[in-house]
Amino acid sequence: MRRYEINMKKNLVTKLCLFLFVFSIVPAFASYNRYGVPDSSEIRKDLIETWFEAPLLNVRLNRPEIRTNKIGEKFQIRLEETDDYFTIFVSPHATLEVDVYSDKGKSTEMQDIYPGDAVGSWILVRDKKTGNPIRIRYYFAEDSEVYVQFFPNNKMAYADLVIYGNYAAKGVSTGVPFSRFFTSSFENVVKWTSKMIPWEYTKIYRDNYPSTIRMINTIQEKMKNIVFTEDAMYDENIEPVYISSGKPRKIEKEDVGKITVSGAGFLKWIADGIIEPITGGRLKREPLIVQTVEYKDVGYQGILSESYALSFALDWIRNLASAIVSVRSGHNYLFNESGVDVDIEPFAARFTEQGIKNTEGYIHDSGYSVQSLKALLYVLAAIEPETFYFGAIRETHRKTPEVKVFNECVALFPYFDSKGHFQLVIFKDGTTIPYDEFFSRYCLDTISLVKVRATNEFYPD
Repeated sequence: MRRYEINMKKNLVTKLCLFLFVFSIVPAFASYNRYGVPDSSEIRKDLIETWFEAPLLNVRLNRPEIRTNKIGEKFQIRLEETDDYFTIFVSPHATLEVDVYSDKGKSTEMQDIYPGDAVGSWILVRDKKTGNPIRIRYYFAEDSEVYVQFFPNNKMAYADLVIYGNYAAKGVSTGVPFSRFFTSSFENVVKWTSKMIPWEYTKIYRDNYPSTIRMINTIQEKMKNIVFTEDAMYDENIEPVYISSGKPRKIEKEDVGKITVSGAGFLKWIADGIIEPITGGRLKREPLIVQTVEYKDVGYQGILSESYALSFALDWIRNLASAIVSVRSGHNYLFNESGVDVDIEPFAARFTEQGIKNTEGYIHDSGYSVQSLKALLYVLAAIEPETFYFGAIRETHRKTPEVKVFNECVALFPYFDSKGHFQLVIFKDGTTIPYDEFFSRYCLDTISLVKVRATNEFYPD
């Protein structure tokens, strides 16, 4: 009995020690993993004299180093030079699959790499002539075009938050000495700048987009049966009609059994797939062509509007989105009551070929520059998950700049995948269009967006 009591006491002591040990390491572990960003802050404390403040000639003598933080994450410290600047990288470890060819054939090996723009990378850029620091940059997102950077101004640090070439914050005073960012963790960066930088634009939740992905997959499955046809839609009775007149249209023999729609008709087809499971019916044509833009009687655009539907695509998407809101809420909302227009102003400036310029932002009845579209949708995917967008493209006539017409429309589905990467699927004219192709085609134009909540109850014909 006595031996049993002793053993019990030993077991209790062991468990208590283990309990205390585990909870003693939790705070340290949490500090590294709260944001899922590999942390090199403790490593950088030992690099100030030899790498961050040393003259370039001395830095050149340093060989690349591999150092490990307290939880076993490896980082490489290295120097890279350009004509005017030199950069010190503190980059986290990653692996890359490499195909190796030999006389024995092909094999695959894992190669160690230390990307300079990976999540957890910290870089210091210095001037070659003076040795002075130019900026410090933190990469914290899976998309390397999203980062935060700091630059000195009278020993204090000013901050930029950059999202795909657009500044969500630019030149914001942090009230923190620049030198503190030599050794600060990303967690401290967020804490110190929480009131000046809109971090909510970058706060993403992986696997938080099941309805968005279901809708994308459903549309893609149906695309093989979709045939683009000018001025084509289906009315509330699933009868093929012309959008312009509402009159019946003939289906070509080779297209019988297919879905024949124009770009606008394709968006209605998507909207009908949301509405029919709720109401058992589809949208009528007449409410969708109600004009939502008022033109002045004077001016070239005003005169043209009397003869042409200059805002057709914009009217169409606004009325589509308003109809969906009305059906879901059980109340009839006109466009100007539905709140479907996207009109946020997340950016102050953006990169251009001519340098940094103030962004135009949102313009009523015109929209946003297509050049800011990807950054805008990144922000929207973060702050309004499970939302997709109908877009109306306002094109400018290349020979007559005074003529601006909303002719074309698209459906845009932004989301973050399971690895945290930003994804954007664009549907146009019944098919997908890669973003790069879309940008190349419309980069000089503007786009107006309306928002629609994604749903699992999506059953297009």
